[in-house]
Amino acid sequence: MEKPHLRPDQPSFSSGPCPKRPGWRASRLEGPSLGRSHRSSVGKARLAHAIELTRQVLEVPASHLIGIVPASDTGAVELAMWNLLGPRPVTAIAWESFGADWVKDATAELKLDPTVLEAPYGELPDLSEVDQASDILFTWNGTTSGVRVPNADWISEAREGLTICDATSAAFAQELDWDKLDVVTFSWQKVLGGEGQHGVLILGPRAIERIETHKPAWPIPKIFRIRKGGKINEGVFRGETINTPSMLCVEDYIDALDWGRGLGGLQALQARADRNLRVLADWVERTDWADFLAAEDIRSNTSVCLKITDPAVASLSKDEQSAFVKTMTGALAKEHAAYDIAGYRAAPPGLRIWCGATVEARDLELLVPWLDWAFAEAKAELN
Repeated sequence: MEKPHLRPDQPSFSSGPCPKRPGWRASRLEGPSLGRSHRSSVGKARLAHAIELTRQVLEVPASHLIGIVPASDTGAVELAMWNLLGPRPVTAIAWESFGADWVKDATAELKLDPTVLEAPYGELPDLSEVDQASDILFTWNGTTSGVRVPNADWISEAREGLTICDATSAAFAQELDWDKLDVVTFSWQKVLGGEGQHGVLILGPRAIERIETHKPAWPIPKIFRIRKGGKINEGVFRGETINTPSMLCVEDYIDALDWGRGLGGLQALQARADRNLRVLADWVERTDWADFLAAEDIRSNTSVCLKITDPAVASLSKDEQSAFVKTMTGALAKEHAAYDIAGYRAAPPGLRIWCGATVEARDLELLVPWLDWAFAEAKAELN
């Protein structure tokens, strides 16, 4: 197959940290907080500004608290689990690697013996089986499987337990039902293309009440402590972070939020991700060697996962399929056509292409001929 002539302007399609916003320049990060303490009036003001912009762009209700916490989305999820779980049974839902991690921590670390609902990569468990009297722990969008819950209809308004939702690759790209979600976590390194190591924790009224009425049976590490004097430490949700944040990363996050707000806010960001998914959907429809890992009604519009359906490749062992994918992605990286698009290491061998709001649809249009070329090159080596 002839090598394509045009390359994507931005060939980075990593699923985290994700591509920077179009037009990003490091010089734009020279904000007033650089070189200042995060506890100075300037530092706290910028952190509070980032929180308020998050509320505006993500359309978080006034009833919910928003805090910036350590250790990316993982830290935010773990903080929620360590502080909130214990008084009720737990239902943990897993259909990809990060959901499986939360199951492992609830089981092995907190010793909670949760009810576990599982499904293989590319599928969802039967959500009608969720016990609404239990605390529910789940991911909204499975970054490593390309599967998302289609909506929150399966969560009862009369639920007795809390819902703890890892929304790291869904926030700003998919519709979150705040009435059904008591805890939402994400990292700004996903849809907004921010830097790593900072998480965002959003608590609804029911979660706040749980924190103030429940004292966990286990020790709480310092970086997870959001109680103070038996009450929630509201300073954390005004920009008084638990540990030292990178103010450079905070300025970068503010820049991304300003960009998203300038586009038109949440709906505009969601529309960009939807448009990007359509580019790949149109290509899949006309190709004979690839398909989506997930069915259309549960398919992610951010972490888009593809499987190779060509019979000659699909008949190979898993290790051989992984080697085939490595040949493809190596050729694409060498040509500077696409970086970091191999599927997650625990997922079925295939491709994973980030389609969040910071990706331009035009770059995906330029990418797909390269995918066909790389497949042809790898298959020629196979033969």
